[in-house]
Amino acid sequence: MKVLNQLAKEQRVSTMTLYGTSLLMGGVVVGQAYLLVSIVNKMFVEKLSFQEIIPMLGALLLTLAGRTFLSYINGRTGIRIASKVKEDLRKRLLIKWAKNPLQASIQGQSGQKVSTMMDAVDGMDGYYSQYIPQRIQTTIVPLIILIAIFTEHIYSGLIMVITAPFIPLFMAIIGVMTKKKSEQQVDKLTAFSGRFLDTLQGLTTLKLLGRGTQQKQVIRSSSLDFRNATMEVLKTAFLSSLMLEFISMLSIGLIALEVGLRLVVFESISFFTAFFVLVLAPEFYLALKELGNAFHTGRGSMGSAKKVMDELQQKDQPVKWGENENLLNGSPPTIELRNLEFSYGEKGYTLQGITASIPSGSQVAIVGQSGAGKTTLLHLIAGLLEPSEGEIFINGLARSEYREKVWFDQLSYISQNPYLFSGTIAENIAVGGRDGVTREEMEFAAEKAGISEMIAELQNGYDTPIGEAGRGLSGGEKQRIAIARAFLKGPSLILFDEPTTGLDLGTEQFLQSSIEELAKTSTVITVAHRLHTIRKADHILLLENGRVAGIGNHEELMNSATHYRDMVTVQQGVKH
Repeated sequence: MKVLNQLAKEQRVSTMTLYGTSLLMGGVVVGQAYLLVSIVNKMFVEKLSFQEIIPMLGALLLTLAGRTFLSYINGRTGIRIASKVKEDLRKRLLIKWAKNPLQASIQGQSGQKVSTMMDAVDGMDGYYSQYIPQRIQTTIVPLIILIAIFTEHIYSGLIMVITAPFIPLFMAIIGVMTKKKSEQQVDKLTAFSGRFLDTLQGLTTLKLLGRGTQQKQVIRSSSLDFRNATMEVLKTAFLSSLMLEFISMLSIGLIALEVGLRLVVFESISFFTAFFVLVLAPEFYLALKELGNAFHTGRGSMGSAKKVMDELQQKDQPVKWGENENLLNGSPPTIELRNLEFSYGEKGYTLQGITASIPSGSQVAIVGQSGAGKTTLLHLIAGLLEPSEGEIFINGLARSEYREKVWFDQLSYISQNPYLFSGTIAENIAVGGRDGVTREEMEFAAEKAGISEMIAELQNGYDTPIGEAGRGLSGGEKQRIAIARAFLKGPSLILFDEPTTGLDLGTEQFLQSSIEELAKTSTVITVAHRLHTIRKADHILLLENGRVAGIGNHEELMNSATHYRDMVTVQQGVKH
């Protein structure tokens, strides 16, 4: 609740507008009641003619129009606050995920993040568009009404003071129930969204494995859980409305009984006073009742708010960058890894105490069994993840001191599955270069990557459209486009995550020659699995269970590292 209120307070102009309209609304409500009672009193008690009360009717119409206008301003201001807060929260979520895209992709499901971004943030709308405006209005309007009633009839005012606290008391009781149920509802919604998108993305795999029916039941169960949670929230809402109506009706009845007895039996008050109290009493309880309804909506938003705030407050390690722009000057960098540590979580893979030196212009292979932390180390070097301990030094200066853009301008990262965007082949190659790259430079890069002949055979050549994620191209063709991006960029540091895995021998050999061409002017670090790639490396970094198990060239590790020797022996096909 404190966080939600703090977000509302940041919208100071809108909040002050709400206070101003609420003050005016209180005066308008009392004025409306006074004019209405005066008109009835003058016509039926004082027996004035219709012409004599026309000015008062005009004033009443203006008052009604003013009340409508103030209600509109109040509503629009609430909507504006909600819109601004939701926009701010979505920006904060996007910035958080964008700062650490790898950790964001690892933690939870994509569908859950989409649900948090859209549904959970939208679920907070009611708190700002309804509850905040109504809370401010109920703080002011009933107080003005109460003052007006006390000036006319003190006993009716006392009844209001005694009965009014029952409404917020009941609101507090209902609020406790609503908060818990709304949190459960949001949890069920995000779980359903996550499972649905996860299933949709893996639909082909499920079909091939014959698990479509079972997964259908999982989706159905998740959907029913969300439905039941929603019905629980609605049941609480209906109960809340019923009780608020009952308390308001009973309170108004008590006031009407008291006023009626004093007017008819004891004849101690005038018709004007009695009618004035009876007109204002429903307005007093209406404001409290509307706060009760808005309070329920606001408490319902708490579940969504908790989901969003938990996501924003979830601890991660944003990648740190500085302002230094004097990075490499086009020469291959020298890289030092000093006591690097990183963990994805309690059960995640962990790197511990990684220390190594990578000379300028060298070719380094990172090897180890699956799960040893090879790709994670590559991500740390690339600047996609921030080490929890230790530092990476580039040419003697901590990488965290360099400007982010300067660093990535000198870096190319080629993975096993490079992503291609929906667009033309030319657009996908050009995305790897600097701004203003020419067509000739792009075609030269494609030629160096060995994909120009294939492109020339296409009807539209470089303007041939390809699908999202490179649909329509083979794995080797995707890799060649990624290599073309690197040639176009001309990086000083190249990171490879074994890009030739799964390719045919001819394509692999051509890509190897392209990589060797790029390596002439760059420091190259490769996550290697194949023996011929490892043999060519100047330095080999052997990882085992997240630790450095050996450093050296092929011959040195064959003599000093048993684990490395076993890996090589298995690849050579030697049987023990």
